[in-house]
Amino acid sequence: MSAMQPDGYLALPPTGTGKGVLVLHAWWGLNATIKAFCERLATAGYVAFAPDLYHGQVASTIAEAETLRDALDGNGKQTRDDLAAALTLLKERADAATVAVIGFSLGASYALDLSVADPATIRAVVIFYGTCPGDYSRAQASYLGHFAEADEFEPAAAVNQLEESLLQAGRPVAFYTYSGTGHWFCEPDRVEAYNQEAAELAWERTLAFLQQS
Repeated sequence: MSAMQPDGYLALPPTGTGKGVLVLHAWWGLNATIKAFCERLATAGYVAFAPDLYHGQVASTIAEAETLRDALDGNGKQTRDDLAAALTLLKERADAATVAVIGFSLGASYALDLSVADPATIRAVVIFYGTCPGDYSRAQASYLGHFAEADEFEPAAAVNQLEESLLQAGRPVAFYTYSGTGHWFCEPDRVEAYNQEAAELAWERTLAFLQQS
């Protein structure tokens, strides 16, 4: 164990060890939905850790989330340090040197960036309705994406641009768009957006992707 465990939520499988999965929260923060997702991963046999990038703060409204996101974006060094500490913890607790990363919305952009910044560690990336433009030529990961059909925060053009960037970098990519959905469709606490059928299909695809990675 690390001398100081970073802020976050750790979920362990029944065996106590397994492959590591880093879970990066949406702009709401480390809420019950993200913790439950970690527990679900643990039940499936993974060591899951979700770093608390907001260090105890959780938003319930979009205005609150925007404020927290803006503060996070303005403190890049702290975020990089938090992610590095989270990866160190995962590699200590998991049974492999490489790690998968799953990001929701805001967390998706950090997951994508991390796959370029630490290609030796990040070998599988799952993104939920989030993108990040950039050069992925250094990446060594495979990518799975879940996107909404009607998404005011993540337009189809951005999704297509990301897919093209990953393909140009020679990375394996599988992007899915879920009909009848909007942003946050996989988060049950966002009752106005949650789509159980699409969320379950995305979960099944995620689990199959992780098992193959």
